[in-house]
Amino acid sequence: MPNIGMTELAVILGIAVLIFGAKRLPEAARGLGQSFNAFKTGLKDVAGETPAEDKKI
Repeated sequence: MPNIGMTELAVILGIAVLIFGAKRLPEAARGLGQSFNAFKTGLKDVAGETPAEDKKI
């Protein structure tokens, strides 16, 4: 897979702004981050770990 350069990132960002709009883009990113954190927490729960145990390391 080739490396993604600045031009490609600018095109992707431009398409995202067109799809979501400038006002909804931060909300979409926040929701994606919260979903990712919930997914990671769920994986830790399945493995028998808790988030508090992760911070002790």
